[in-house]
Amino acid sequence: MGTSEWHCEKRSSFINEDLESAPETGSLSIIVLGASGDLAKKKTFPALFNLYRQGFLPADEICIFGYARTKISDDELRNRLHGFLVKEKDASPEQLQDVSKFLHLIKYVSGSYDSENDFHLLDKKISEHESSTNSAEGSSRRLFYLALPPSIYPSVCKMIKTCCMNKSDLGGWTRVVVEKPFGKDLESAEQLSTQIGELFEEPQIYRIDHYLGKELVQNMLVLRFANRLFLPLWNRDNIANVQIVSKEDFGTEGRGGYFDQYGIIRDIIQNHLLQIFCLVAMEKPVSLNPEHIRDEKVKVLQSVLPLKDDDVVLGQYEGYRDDSTVPDHSNTPTFATVILRVHNERWEGVPFILKAGKALNSRKADIRVQFKDVPGDIFKCKKQGRNEFVIRLQPSEAMYMKLTVKQPGLEMSTVQSELDLSYRQRYQGVTIPEAYERLILDTIKGDQQHFVRRDELKASWEIFTPLLHSIDKGEFKSIPYQPGTRGPAEADELLLEKAGYVQTHGYIWIPPTL
Repeated sequence: MGTSEWHCEKRSSFINEDLESAPETGSLSIIVLGASGDLAKKKTFPALFNLYRQGFLPADEICIFGYARTKISDDELRNRLHGFLVKEKDASPEQLQDVSKFLHLIKYVSGSYDSENDFHLLDKKISEHESSTNSAEGSSRRLFYLALPPSIYPSVCKMIKTCCMNKSDLGGWTRVVVEKPFGKDLESAEQLSTQIGELFEEPQIYRIDHYLGKELVQNMLVLRFANRLFLPLWNRDNIANVQIVSKEDFGTEGRGGYFDQYGIIRDIIQNHLLQIFCLVAMEKPVSLNPEHIRDEKVKVLQSVLPLKDDDVVLGQYEGYRDDSTVPDHSNTPTFATVILRVHNERWEGVPFILKAGKALNSRKADIRVQFKDVPGDIFKCKKQGRNEFVIRLQPSEAMYMKLTVKQPGLEMSTVQSELDLSYRQRYQGVTIPEAYERLILDTIKGDQQHFVRRDELKASWEIFTPLLHSIDKGEFKSIPYQPGTRGPAEADELLLEKAGYVQTHGYIWIPPTL
């Protein structure tokens, strides 16, 4: 099958799977605001390129516009992007040809983020593309991706609303994608939501959290609600505790000044890990309708009890303040362990441990569900550890169940082993899409299931704002820890003593080889 035939087949599949709606025939314009920035170059444009290669962005319908203050030409932007789309030395002639074709779909407009004249020029360029594809006025689709600091969102959204909307409603749409952080606390998040909400309806706003695009995060609802095995086990009667962890083995690496404004809770826990918590803890939705799913996420967030100081450990790695962009007396945490307690029938008494840190001893993100001890343990094997269901989000995507089994041999002795589904081994030859690919495709399809709704955002900030204000005032101190370690020893003590986690001794999960 040739490349063009394969593209047509993929696109046909995409249209057939669309959300209970007829295929949209108007042209598609994707406008990346902040096109010269790191996020756009490293994430947004590569995701668009991969969607193009898979046939989801047909060349006869799509045009991609880069918009930023930097004064460069179309070709200069294309040259800057080339190295982020493909590694020249490893690329095949076909890949290089695809890169060339994709780059020629990109046009660049330079302008200010608060100038009506500049946004009218952008609108003119978009309209020229729509005319060239013979799209009826109002039937075209416009997707604005704001790869920008949140402080610029209100002015940019106002310019889009004033200058760049579809002129009528004939099946087309205008949608806006905004990146985290969505504010710094409850008040600023609500202010930002109000400013954007005055300009766009909620179905037009896509608050992106790239963790929700990860393969095994998207698998969470399927695992929980499509497998009879888990339905009777997923509750306080059987589960002792749940850990949701994101560890990085590097520090802020030149981003110290930016990171110091936010800290690890705002950067990772309040958004990425809390979204995973929702999927682990929520009740079964009425259907897969995005609103039904998000309704249940809001309910479980509203069931979280106020945080207690003794359920929190903060840390800051030694050397963090050596960065010249970080204040000498910064108290900003680069590590945090937080215990959430849910006040509802399913989870009463089950601690949810959210843990994230930089400059730790490894890089990984996983969900670890630890089950309670077996009552009446006739094999005397408690010391070997409990059953655990582990979902490894990255790297080496996998899910495995830790079980106690008989040690092979003549003796009746037990050992811990696992039932293992490692994706690289089980799904050989299958490329797992990047999170941004999935989420951008969802915005085109109009599926908001994996995006954060306004009331969901508010509920998440209500949980963490009191703690964040306490940190900002210097009332809650960060404990120093050595880079390359597990973090502060106090965090392990919290895990073992207050969360009731039981360590497994002598067992190490090893990803299977092909």
